[in-house]
This record gives sequence, structure tokens and C-alpha cells, in this order.
Amino acid sequence: MSSIDPRPLSPSARRLRVFVAIVALHAAFALAADRPADRSLAEAAHASLSTAATRMVEGTRRLGLFALSLVGIDYRYGGESPDRGLDCSGLIRYVFQEVTGVTLPRTAKELSRIGKSVRAGELEPGDLVFFNTRHFAFSHVGIYLGNDRFVHAPSNGGEVGVATLSNGYWQKRYNGARRLVGVLPALMPELITRAEASAPPAPVPAPVTDATSDETHAVPQP
Repeated sequence: MSSIDPRPLSPSARRLRVFVAIVALHAAFALAADRPADRSLAEAAHASLSTAATRMVEGTRRLGLFALSLVGIDYRYGGESPDRGLDCSGLIRYVFQEVTGVTLPRTAKELSRIGKSVRAGELEPGDLVFFNTRHFAFSHVGIYLGNDRFVHAPSNGGEVGVATLSNGYWQKRYNGARRLVGVLPALMPELITRAEASAPPAPVPAPVTDATSDETHAVPQP
């Protein structure tokens, strides 16, 4: 009859036991991956995730493209539609509503409180960029397009247009950026669904069978 040693394991012995367990687990997964059925399931799952990620990127690009289609629309304080004019946050709200079906908060200040903060060097198309144009932070907002450009509704007497972040006026007033797509859960299924609707159908993997069983506000011009 074997006995169990009641003495606690030394730190080195515990590390060795953990290492052996990890090696055994890795070997078990490797053996499972050698089975054709498991390989097929893994490949199908990987393909599905890759397809979803690709369509998510397509969805974020659609935000920028749709915003660009509004260039030339007159600025209007409190405006929320192209027919009646748009202000900066009205533009953001309208674009996201049309592209994703999600209704965002109304003002630039409120928009600055949702999503995830993004560093300037990590900006991606579809991110929101914020500026201090009324002597308080996050008083103006635009949609980043990539290549240092963003689209926004600038000020009374102006119209929706494209500006550059590196321009001295905007650079001096830059407050940061927020990422909504991929961060707010409500946006993810909508963007994927809408991107799928405009994309060719992805190939469906063959089924695997088991043989053993059957602000609204005005912004001064730079």
C-alpha cells in the first residue's frame, strides 16, 4: 500500500509539476489536432473568425465612406440630417445610425465618454477624433478617415468637409480619440451583418461526419 507524503512541495518541485502538466496538455491537443475531424473543425472555426474580422474592417471603412458622401452638406447648428443640415455631433450620429443602426449620444462631450481611448499613433478609420474649439475639452468631433485626415462639420456658414490632423489649428486643439467599433457590443453584429449584405457569400465548409454515429455647437474656422 502506497503512502502520501504530507510534506509541502518545494517551489522548484511545484514548478516542475506545473511544467509537466503543461507539456501533457500540449501533447493531448497535438494528438487531437492530428485527427481529420478535429482539423476540419479547427479550420472552419478559424475561417469563420477571419471572415468576421475582415467584414468588421469593411464595416469600419463604410463609416468613413458614408461620411465622405456627405461632404458639401451645409452646417447647421443642431442639425441632424442632410436635408436640414448637420452640426459636428449630428454628423457622427447620422453616419453611425445609417451605417450601423445604432443611435449614439447627441453631443460631442457625451460621445467622448463612450468607447475606448485611442492614442494618436494608433488611429484607425472610423475612430472619433475630438478637439477643444469652444474653450472646453471635447467640444468638437469628427470621424478619422486614415492618412491624417478626418471628416467633420466645421462651423456656421461652412459645410461638411475633410481636414488634416497635422494642420496647426487642429493639432493645437486636439483632445484625443475614441474607438467605438469593436468596443461597443451593440455595434459589432450590426456592422458584420451590413458588411455581409454587400459582400459575396463566403464558402461554407463541408460538414464533418462521424463514422461511428448517425452639439450641437458652432466651430470657428481655422
